[in-house]
Amino acid sequence: MLATATPSSSSVVAPVLQVKLLSDKGRLPARGSVGAAGYDLFSAKDMVIPAGNRAIVPTDISIAVPLGTYGRVAPRSGLAVKHFLDVGAGVIDSDYRGAVGVVMFNFGTADFEVKEGDRIAQLILEKIAVAEIAHVQELDDTVRGEGGFGSTGIRKNDAMVDDSVKKMKTVVA
Repeated sequence: MLATATPSSSSVVAPVLQVKLLSDKGRLPARGSVGAAGYDLFSAKDMVIPAGNRAIVPTDISIAVPLGTYGRVAPRSGLAVKHFLDVGAGVIDSDYRGAVGVVMFNFGTADFEVKEGDRIAQLILEKIAVAEIAHVQELDDTVRGEGGFGSTGIRKNDAMVDDSVKKMKTVVA
C-alpha cells in the first residue's frame, strides 16, 4: 500500500510502514524530529534490566515494513551514553508479522528501570539488495586482501592506509 504526500505542489509517493497495536500498551512508532532517521519504539511494560544482563522489552506492536526494506532496531544514543544500554539482534524482515521485542543489554553497573511508554530503541528502515549467489573458485584481488580485524588501523598514518593510498595512486596513474 502506498501513501501520497504533498510537501509542496508536486506529489511524492512515500512508502508506508504498517503498524498493528497488539494491546492498549502498544504505541505507534514516532520520529523525534523532522530530520530523525529512526522511529522511536516504546516499552509496553515496566521492567528492570539487571546490571550486566539483558532482557527482551516488549513493544506490543507488530509491523509490516515496505517491500524492498527491512527494519533495523538500533540503540538510542542517550541510553548508550548515559546508561550503558545497547540493543542487539535488531533485524526485522519484510515478511515477519510477529510482536516486536527489543533485546536490550545493560553493560552498566546498576540495574536499569524501564517504564511503560519509555523510548527504548529506534526503528530505521533500510533498503536491501537481494543478490544471486555465485559459487566461484577465486575472488578478485583488492589492496586490503585478507586483512581482517584492525588491518586498516585507526589513524590516518597507519601503514595499511599509507600502503593502500600508494597502491591506488599507482593503479590510477
